[in-house]
Amino acid sequence: MSVERPNILFLMCDQLQGAVLEAGHPCHTPNLDRLIERGVRISRGYSPNAVCSPARASLMTGLLPHSHGMLFVHHCQDRDLARLRPEKRHWAQELQRAGYTTGYFGKWHVEHDESPARFGWQVDGSMAGGLYRQEVLATPRTADVHYSLERRCDAPPGYREHVFHGANNVPTAERSMGLTTNLASRFLDSVMGKDGKPWCCFVSVPEPHDPFICHEDSLARYDIDALPLPASCRDPMSDKPGLYRKLARQWEHLTDRDVREAAACYYASITEIDGCFGRLLEQVEAAGELENTIVVLTSDHGELLGAHGLYCKNVGAFEEVYHIPMVLAGPGIAAGRVAKARVGLHDLCPTLLELTGCAAIDTGGESRSFAPLLRDPLGSAGEFQGGYAEYSGGRYMTSQRILWQHPWKFVHNGFDFDELYNLEDDPHEMSNLAEEPAWQPQLQAMYGELWKIVARTGDRALLNTHYPAQRFAAYGPDSTVA
Repeated sequence: MSVERPNILFLMCDQLQGAVLEAGHPCHTPNLDRLIERGVRISRGYSPNAVCSPARASLMTGLLPHSHGMLFVHHCQDRDLARLRPEKRHWAQELQRAGYTTGYFGKWHVEHDESPARFGWQVDGSMAGGLYRQEVLATPRTADVHYSLERRCDAPPGYREHVFHGANNVPTAERSMGLTTNLASRFLDSVMGKDGKPWCCFVSVPEPHDPFICHEDSLARYDIDALPLPASCRDPMSDKPGLYRKLARQWEHLTDRDVREAAACYYASITEIDGCFGRLLEQVEAAGELENTIVVLTSDHGELLGAHGLYCKNVGAFEEVYHIPMVLAGPGIAAGRVAKARVGLHDLCPTLLELTGCAAIDTGGESRSFAPLLRDPLGSAGEFQGGYAEYSGGRYMTSQRILWQHPWKFVHNGFDFDELYNLEDDPHEMSNLAEEPAWQPQLQAMYGELWKIVARTGDRALLNTHYPAQRFAAYGPDSTVA
């Protein structure tokens, strides 16, 4: 079928490490591997924020969190703080204006209303909506749930105990990923081959977010004892911010076997996601529409998974959190290429609008289209080597700004000393150079670039830190770099 504009199948995960898709990784993802063969995998995709709501809002608007207003995860904030600024447009609204039929399925988590229909998604299959609730009620449930593997998080004393990773007998069809896939599949049936209108189907599974729970058959595919430990697993973090070390105390009792078990459950969950996404890709291909469909695979942020002795995300500006998968395939996109480029999740907003020929959204230069990179991954990669992210905390308010300038990574910490890493020499971020006298010129240069971005994007909170009690930076906003 040929239409004027390409369709979009957007495959979104929650907390999926970018490293999972690298060659030789032990995670089994045969369907995603085939997708990579059809398109471009960007090896340095990154998230503009370490948690769900700010990152997802940036994806939708092409803006950094301080501009769109979602600084924190919405469910732990008062409603008046968990709002997107209403004048900020979303790329789905532009698709709708251009004649697309749009459907959103699964986890939304962008803002407090949980209402994708407000932002250009005509069919609301989000987890807070009626369609999803109906799917839950209509799906038979396993009556006797039992765990063949179960590990609980119970430290420090006084915090509620909960399952952290494990395997049980609940099939994929009953998990959120299966319910979401069913809804998306029915939407595809309703739009493919019908009236010639282009469509956009956004499939957002809440896995492999912790707790890492998988089916026992999926876990059986992994040899737990053969899985490698993270290279930084036993990092004492003596040169890292104290907050990192404080958080790591709850996991310091984990054995190497515990770390491998958690990784196996995480990978097994991803293998189940791979099956769900593969089902949708096969459906689009069987309908003859795959060649005219842009397929996007990504995640809102990553997962520490034992790196530096830490889990989850939030605290710790490490690559395991900020490096996310980024794969695009479809018309006008090169095939079978790996682009050694750095692009942000928020850059997908202008990129998709350019690829579909829709009207651009004014993002104030906070994001830019990487469509040229998709057409020419090898020739254009050098133009995409810098990145920028920001983090404001959650229930505990903190302030971080992260700047990448290949090969350098700089983390400005408003709550402790800074971090500076050479990712080419030190890919696992084991040696913090920020306090080393020999690297002060590089630190000052990174600060100079940071303040330029802060000023250009209107990040007023950081720009106005001249008050003596707010002078946490080694080099202030008026710094000049020789």
